[in-house]
Amino acid sequence: MANDDSIKAEGIVIDALPGANFKVQLPNGYVVTAYMAGKVYKSRTRVVVGDKVTVVLSPYDLSHGRIIWRGDARKPTNPSGNGEN
Repeated sequence: MANDDSIKAEGIVIDALPGANFKVQLPNGYVVTAYMAGKVYKSRTRVVVGDKVTVVLSPYDLSHGRIIWRGDARKPTNPSGNGEN
């Protein structure tokens, strides 16, 4: 599968499953099962419930995905926008 065929989506981790698998809820309400990509897994990035993640979905099976990036949705943001937290 070429990278051009993949679909990127952002979502929130809602459940941690055994074997480094996660349930991710997308903004449109769909829930997909996703596993951590090798680069994310090897760097020992911790993904926990509530984290914002980027998931790559195959156009052939939209119910499974691969987590390629993790952001922290639980971190408060500064409303003033001056870059300080």
